[in-house]
Amino acid sequence: MKNHPSTGGLVYSTDSGRMCPECRQPVAQCVCHLKKAVSAGDGIVRVSRQTKGRGGKAVTVVTGVALDAPALTELGKKLKATCGSGGTVKDGVIEVQGDHCDKVVATLQAQGWTVKRAGG
Repeated sequence: MKNHPSTGGLVYSTDSGRMCPECRQPVAQCVCHLKKAVSAGDGIVRVSRQTKGRGGKAVTVVTGVALDAPALTELGKKLKATCGSGGTVKDGVIEVQGDHCDKVVATLQAQGWTVKRAGG
C-alpha cells in the first residue's frame, strides 16, 4: 500500500487497485462521483473552435454538457471516434483535436441535445 504524501490518503492498494482519495473506496466502487452536482447551465451545448495557446493547432471544444464525469468521458470517446481524432475530457469540457465542429454538432443533435455553434 502506498500513501500519497500531499493528501495523506491511500491512493493504491495491492488488493483492490486505485483508491478514491475522497471516499477511500476502490475506484470501481467509488460513490463520490454520484454526490458531485452536475451544473445544469442553460441546457444548451456549445461547440466552438479554438487555436489560442495551442501553437496554431485547431481544437473543437464542447461545453455545457450536463452529465456526470463517467458519462461525459463516454460521450467524449464517442465524439473522438466519430471524428477519427484524439482529444481529452477535463473540467467538464470535451476537446477534440482538429476542426470537427460540423461533425460534432450533427452527432450531438442526433443524440437529442440542443446544440449551438459558438464563436466565429
